[in-house]
Amino acid sequence: MDVNQLPMGPAPDPVACPHFPDRLHAFVWRNWQLIPAQRLAGVIGAKPEQVRAVARLMGLSQQPEITPQQQRRTYVTIIRRNWHLLPYEQLLELLGWTVERMDFVLREGDGLFWWMGNYKPQVDRLRYQAPTAEARARALAIGTTARGDLGADFDRAGDPLFSFVERLSEAPAFAAPTRGSAFVPRFCYSYFGSFRNALSSDEDFYPEGYLAQLAASGVDGVWLHEPLYHLAPFPWDEELGAHRDEYIRNLRGLVARAKRHGIGVYIYLNEPRPMALAFFDHHPELKGIEDVGILRGQVATLCTSVREVQNYLRDSMAHLCVAAPDLAGVLTITASESYTNCWSHYSGNECPRCGRRSPQEVIAEINALLDEGIRQAGSKCKLIVWDWGWRDDWAPGIIQRLPTDAWFMSVSEWSMPISRGGVESEVGEYSLSVVGPGPRATRHWKLAKDRGLKTIAKIQASNSWELAAVPYVPVVENVARHVATLRHADVDGLMLSWTLGGYPSPNLEAIIAIGEARTPSVAAAMEAVAARRFGVAAPAVVEAWSAFSAAFGEYPFACASLYQSSVHMGPANLLWGESTGYEGVGTTAFAHPVDDLDAWRSIYPPEVFAVQFKQVADGFDQALATLKERVAELSVDPIAARALDEEMGVAEACAIHFRSVFNQVRFVMARRRLDDASAPEQARTLIDTLEEVLHSEIALATRLHAIQSRDSRIGFEAACQYFYIAVDVAEKVVNCRDLLTRWIPQQRAKHGVI
Repeated sequence: MDVNQLPMGPAPDPVACPHFPDRLHAFVWRNWQLIPAQRLAGVIGAKPEQVRAVARLMGLSQQPEITPQQQRRTYVTIIRRNWHLLPYEQLLELLGWTVERMDFVLREGDGLFWWMGNYKPQVDRLRYQAPTAEARARALAIGTTARGDLGADFDRAGDPLFSFVERLSEAPAFAAPTRGSAFVPRFCYSYFGSFRNALSSDEDFYPEGYLAQLAASGVDGVWLHEPLYHLAPFPWDEELGAHRDEYIRNLRGLVARAKRHGIGVYIYLNEPRPMALAFFDHHPELKGIEDVGILRGQVATLCTSVREVQNYLRDSMAHLCVAAPDLAGVLTITASESYTNCWSHYSGNECPRCGRRSPQEVIAEINALLDEGIRQAGSKCKLIVWDWGWRDDWAPGIIQRLPTDAWFMSVSEWSMPISRGGVESEVGEYSLSVVGPGPRATRHWKLAKDRGLKTIAKIQASNSWELAAVPYVPVVENVARHVATLRHADVDGLMLSWTLGGYPSPNLEAIIAIGEARTPSVAAAMEAVAARRFGVAAPAVVEAWSAFSAAFGEYPFACASLYQSSVHMGPANLLWGESTGYEGVGTTAFAHPVDDLDAWRSIYPPEVFAVQFKQVADGFDQALATLKERVAELSVDPIAARALDEEMGVAEACAIHFRSVFNQVRFVMARRRLDDASAPEQARTLIDTLEEVLHSEIALATRLHAIQSRDSRIGFEAACQYFYIAVDVAEKVVNCRDLLTRWIPQQRAKHGVI
């Protein structure tokens, strides 16, 4: 495969970074903690000592040890930070990847091209040139600025990247009491597990200590993702199962280890996976419809109305259950996500076979075939059918056709009506700010219950895409109230997280407490969890959790905002004196939200969007200040004191992210208005606002830098990996100082403001 076949999209110009002398300095700065100097040098045609000299000029200290495992765990972070700096050829050299691997990761494996906004900036090859005297002077000033605001060791963390994995691999400090639960199963995803290669021998996303900690928090199941062709024979291309023996061996090992902790293992299936169009040159009889999304013209579905494909689904499921006889269950998505069947993206009418069948019939049949495979193997594996992506008018017909031993799952808060800042809307999913269940799930659960099916509520327990850069959002009361409502709704089980949200948090423990047979109140559940974790400080913490929950109820929820705003980057998102030109290009929260305010705010007027984030930040700050004041007078034992410090650090990080979004919205609004300012007094007011925001962002970045330096969980999420690391937050300080010293005086002169 040729590098020119990698996706480009509209290929805009890269976003500028004028706070650096040039692209070389940006490249070294952003990669210094992630890629060894020797490889950095090789990519740009330099000698390692030349790269080290550039780093020293900017005040960067000696590189930390960068292990191959860390590089495997940060490839998304590396791609993200170099997306605007390097062309594909050099990205491949930086990662040590083939074109084929990059193509898979971008299009199908991780879907990163969508995450990156469906575009790749057009960038020339970066070649090393010795810095000029002017560049050297500016580089020295960067180091002086960073050290002045953040300290001499601004690029060194007291808690290095991924240190949390070691702590999560230790035995739990305490265990939640088990009095039975109204909810079975209760399963989540690994807090640090990649979405791909979960069963590779290179990684262990569920180490023994982490399983023990999850069990101590009340979790009884974990899930992972793996295509069926990696786990069972694929009759048309055995190469797809080249690592099948390794994966099955590791799956059996995980199932056995988890079972010792009372935890079952579940596999997420999105089947059958689409195949490259070249595959159908040899098997035209299997072809369904072609993808019209980012894989347009490259893949097509295996048509599930074809007998051979039906046999494959049934037989591969049976093979998996025989190979892993203690597998607890599988969960299926059969609409959206990948092109897994001809109706999965709502266009089955284009298939000559499926077009003669209803989507209800096709989707129900896929689940029935998997169920037949389970029964054929004599397995007790649960089939959990998820309605994610189903059109509402499809649900009754699909549910009516499901096997009687299937479990039915729906996102609890989906379609919940809300009003935020006077804007009326509905929740999609991924919300901790809303207490469900909503009408869609309630309606679908009733249809399932009427058929005698067991039901599961999919929720987010620890965090959500409302803020993914923290291990959990401490809105324990919201979570407890939600699950208390589900208890009364006669829901049987809980899916506690998607790829984010698997941290063994107080939120998780509160869910377990609420589900206990003795049915405690929300207040009693929170008090029990807080007492175990924080001892005599428990009453103060419970009060803070309630205040955080109330404040979070002002979050300006909109699905587009979750995926496009700067909330996950927080202060690490840069500011620009001039428009980046990226409005409407396809910015995303997962990659580069830049200054695309209209994409960030979605359905909210910009002023409302800003005020809502300010209200959330104010609520968190006030609750945190009260908590600190109350616990300062207490004598807390060392273990509880450490837990309390971590709890307050997480809450402060949340507040900082929310405050930063408020600041960034104000900055973009004021910058836009300044361009149209017609009078010096009007310009003065706007410039004063811009200057105030810059100082506030420096303060927020400084605080976040201190928190992340002592807590490697901050900034991390399993699928996105690190949204930001220490040098990114330090870069924001440099960025703001540059705007204050260079750009603000230019604006004052331009608009006649003295």
